[in-house]
Amino acid sequence: MSNYAVDDDGNVLIRTWAAGHGHLAAVVAAIPESAPRLHRLDLAAQLSGLADTLWRCYTHPASAAASTEPHTEGWRRQQSRDSFGTVADAIRAPHLVDGDGYLVVEYDPVQEYANRVGRALHTIGDEALSQAVVADVDAERDAVERAELGDLTGRAVQAVTLSRTDASPAQVAAADAVLDKDPLGGSELFRELEPTAAAVAAAHWLKAAADVTADLTGIPAEQVVVAADDLESLPYRTPTVVLELFAAGGSPHQLVVDLVGDAMLIAEGLAPGTVIFAGGEGRYEEADEPDLDDDDDDDDDVEPGVLAGEPVRMTPLDPSRPARDLLEDLLIGIHGCQLLYTDFKEDEGAGAGANEAFREAVRTRAAKDRSRLL
Repeated sequence: MSNYAVDDDGNVLIRTWAAGHGHLAAVVAAIPESAPRLHRLDLAAQLSGLADTLWRCYTHPASAAASTEPHTEGWRRQQSRDSFGTVADAIRAPHLVDGDGYLVVEYDPVQEYANRVGRALHTIGDEALSQAVVADVDAERDAVERAELGDLTGRAVQAVTLSRTDASPAQVAAADAVLDKDPLGGSELFRELEPTAAAVAAAHWLKAAADVTADLTGIPAEQVVVAADDLESLPYRTPTVVLELFAAGGSPHQLVVDLVGDAMLIAEGLAPGTVIFAGGEGRYEEADEPDLDDDDDDDDDVEPGVLAGEPVRMTPLDPSRPARDLLEDLLIGIHGCQLLYTDFKEDEGAGAGANEAFREAVRTRAAKDRSRLL
C-alpha cells in the first residue's frame, strides 16, 4: 500500500510505495505554508489509512470468505469493494460536523476513510491540493483494480509485496512459466508477480521435484527435504508441511491459500480453525470455561482460551509476510530436492550433468501433472 508523508522543508505531500525490491517516491502536491503541521500530518495519516483500506479489498477479497450472506465477513468485504466508486465524491464533499455538533460516521471503512481525507482537506482549505489528492487517490484505486485482474504494472506493482487470500489464475500461469525456464526459480517471482499466486506455482513444482527425487532415492516424497537437511542446513519445516498436505490430497491452490490465509488471521490476533504443529496438522480448541461454583481448589485449572504446556506453533509461516515467506521456503525445498538428487547421482558415478538432469526431470514431471494447477 502507498504511504503518505509530509516534507516540511519543501512544503509538499509525498507518497512512497513498495516496488518488490526497494521503494519508490513521488510528490503528490504542494501544501500551503499557512497549513499548521498538525493538519498536514493528519492529511498524510488519513491518506495512508485510505490506501490501506483500498488494498485490503485486494488482499481480503469477498470471494475468499466463507459466505457473502448479509452481515457476514464476505458481505462486509463486498460492501467495501462496492464503495470504490464513491471515494472521489466523499473526498470532495465529506461529512462535516453539523450545527448541533453531530458528525455522520460511515460503517464501511473505505467510505469512512474517504470522508476523513475530505475533512482533512476541508480543514486546510486549498483547492489545488484537494484536486491533486483526488487524482492521486483515483490512481491508487485504479492500481488496486488492475492488481485484482492480475496486472501488476505501474503503481499496481505494490501487490508483489502483499499477501492475498486468493490467487490470480493469470499470475499463477506467469509464475509457472518462470519456473518452467528454471525449476529453481527466478527473481521475477519476487519482483513482478503476486506472491500467493507464485507460491501456488512453486508448490506444484516442489511436488514435481520431490516426486522425481523420491523415484531416484526411494525416500518418500514427503521426507526428501528433511533428508536433504543432512547435506545442507535447510529450513525444511514449511516445504515438508506442503508435501504432507499434498499427500493428504490437497491441491496447490487450496493448500497455499489455506496456509497464507491462516497466517494472515494469526497476524490479526485470530486463531484459525486449523493449526500447523511441528509434526503436522491439528485443531485449535479453547479450554473449557472454569466451573465458578466448584469450591475444589485445583492448581491444574486452566484459564479459558489458554493453551497449557509447550508453546504451539500456529503456522509455519512468518505472519507478517506469509505469502513471500512461503514462496521463499518452497523454492528452498526445490533446492533441497536438487541436493539430494545430485548426491545420489554422484554415488552412482553419474554426477556430471546431474543438475541439468534434475531440471529436465522436474520439467517433465511438472508438465505431466500440470492439471493440478487448473
